[in-house]
Amino acid sequence: MRRVFGPSLFSVPGKFTRRLSAVALLGQALTVFFGAIAARQFAVAEGDPDGRATAYLIGGTALALACVLVSGMLRRPGGVLLGWVVQILTIATAIVLPAMAIVGLIFGGLWWLCLVQGNKMDQMSAQWAADESPDSP
Repeated sequence: MRRVFGPSLFSVPGKFTRRLSAVALLGQALTVFFGAIAARQFAVAEGDPDGRATAYLIGGTALALACVLVSGMLRRPGGVLLGWVVQILTIATAIVLPAMAIVGLIFGGLWWLCLVQGNKMDQMSAQWAADESPDSP
């Protein structure tokens, strides 16, 4: 039976799925980092009344590093689950910077698309390899 929605949360995705998803996560890491810089600057521009500017920068940088780490962890079981956790956390950053809701939705959709299309590419590659195997005369 073919999986339509990509790899399961605890499986190790195929090579193409890992590559596509890792690229999406690395792009997300850059965007989240720049969002953290923007959140810090907005807090500083408001006079930083609560002293949160540094926390915004540290939290955003930690989330960006998590994106990079998860892109490398896609070779392990549970890597896809961690990818979804990073997507949810990115959307949650909209509490601090509302524009991050749009960023989170865009990268969440891109993450889902990479999982689905990468899985299809992995299945097509496996089928092609099976058809081209030297076992047949």
